Amino acid sequence: MTIHRHPSLLWKILLSTSVALTALFALTGYIVQRESERATSASLEVEVRASFRAYESLWRSRAELLSSVGSILSSMSDVRAAFSTGDQATIRDTAGELWRRVSTQAAVFIVTDPRGRPIASLGDTAFGSASGQLLEDLPVVRQASAAFPRQSSGFLVDRGRLFQVAVTPVYVQSGSGPALIDVLVAGFPVDDTLAATLRQSAGGSEFVFFANGAVAASTLPHAAAARLFAAPFSARVSSDVVRRTTAAGASYDALFTPLRSVTGQPIGSLAILRSFAAALNRARQLQREIVSVWIVAVLAGLAVTYLLARRIVEPIERLDRAAAEIAQGNYDCRVDVTGGDEIARLAATFDAMRRSILDAREELIRRERIATIGLLSTSIVHDLRNPLAAIYGGAEMLVDNDLPPDQVRRLAGNLYRASRRIQEMLEDLVNISRGKAESLEPCRLRDIVEAAWESAAPAAATQGVGLHNDVPADIELPLDRARMERVFLNLIDNALDAMPNGGELRIGASHRDGSVLVAVQDTGTGVAAEMRPHLFRPFITGGKRNGLGLGLTLSRQALLDHGGDLWLEDHPGPGARFCLRLAIGRE
Repeated sequence: MTIHRHPSLLWKILLSTSVALTALFALTGYIVQRESERATSASLEVEVRASFRAYESLWRSRAELLSSVGSILSSMSDVRAAFSTGDQATIRDTAGELWRRVSTQAAVFIVTDPRGRPIASLGDTAFGSASGQLLEDLPVVRQASAAFPRQSSGFLVDRGRLFQVAVTPVYVQSGSGPALIDVLVAGFPVDDTLAATLRQSAGGSEFVFFANGAVAASTLPHAAAARLFAAPFSARVSSDVVRRTTAAGASYDALFTPLRSVTGQPIGSLAILRSFAAALNRARQLQREIVSVWIVAVLAGLAVTYLLARRIVEPIERLDRAAAEIAQGNYDCRVDVTGGDEIARLAATFDAMRRSILDAREELIRRERIATIGLLSTSIVHDLRNPLAAIYGGAEMLVDNDLPPDQVRRLAGNLYRASRRIQEMLEDLVNISRGKAESLEPCRLRDIVEAAWESAAPAAATQGVGLHNDVPADIELPLDRARMERVFLNLIDNALDAMPNGGELRIGASHRDGSVLVAVQDTGTGVAAEMRPHLFRPFITGGKRNGLGLGLTLSRQALLDHGGDLWLEDHPGPGARFCLRLAIGRE
């Protein structure tokens, strides 16, 4: 048999509390983490834009430096006089000292003729030169000539290298007006050193410069930067939107800005990146803190819930145990619950109900006793009236009349039967309070049946009822002989009452499953269906003229006291079939 164990009320409270706390912290953690990611993303965007502003400030200052150097050089008369000679050594000697004062070591300076052919250079010889020799042409001069006499600034790419340059025309006065004699091209190389300087000034942002579809300078390894931005760079040149891009497990917020030439055309782009690594670490730390707080809160919540629930559940458990005791008939148990809350009031109501049930039970028992005494008295008076009347009438006839011997014998027989009937009724009253059988002795079951039959034989002969005693002679059992004779006599009397016009009564016995099974079957009218549920209850007579209605009740009790039982068995034939089970041996 499967036993279904339901969780106790305490466990239900603890489980519901833990589920509620878990759901609450899960929702809170989700909201906190989502808002944290949103705040982190916004913070990164702010940082990227701040880095862009730092780049613009630095770039503007460098452009202004280049422009101011070009303007200073072009405005000095001795420099212009040296430029007009077209001699490289003269130009270097005249402009070199001033250039070294106003420029940095990384800056480059080239003097070209109006057509863009380099005349002299200072600084980085890789710009405008090849293998130490000046190039024959510098296209950036022709590109900037459309803006002359104004200065032009922008980016240019020279053999894969990226430069920021400023182009300044140098004019002299002539009879027909200002005449362009030379062009000054000043610039800075855009390399990894410059990118590192930008990274330091921008608070840790990464910078990647692209030119002609390749990485020109970067604070990241060039190969990694190239993989990070594998898409065509032209798609990003004019973009000024912060976006997130991922490669090799790294996440960044990226801001792209175009790099324009002196004519304003984009020739590359700059990507300013802000890594998500620190933000992810903070998010993971936040997750760990949320989980830690959740564990502590759940444990604390369960501990507090357990203490509170115990205070609630313990009185309920006492009420449950008290209810179980009352269900078993113990009405003396009490539930002591102090306090003024709902459970205390429930306990007080329960105790009042217990006292009410106890009082009602005692009143019911008292009334049932009175009713039983009244019923028993009425039945006794009714049943004793007829035999006493027969005794009184017979005795009066014997006293007042001189009767012949035959009539005297007949009256004596009537007196004997009437007194025997009174004795049987008194025996029934004694058996009501008799306990279990104690005086057991080995008895042959056939002899007990025959002794009972002898007592009922005159009535059976008068009614024309025949007896078939099929009980084997070898069945011997430990029995209370007098009580068992009374059992069989009661069953025989009931069978005779059911066969007023004659019939047959058959009693048989057999061994079955370690006991003796006895069947008492008649061919009478049987037992009415409405009587069957109440057959073994006391004071149920079923319409019989004589008797207290205790015969079957006492007979079944006698069988139970012998370790057996008595019942009415359904069978297809006429009449009633009563079965008795007797234990073969009892301790």
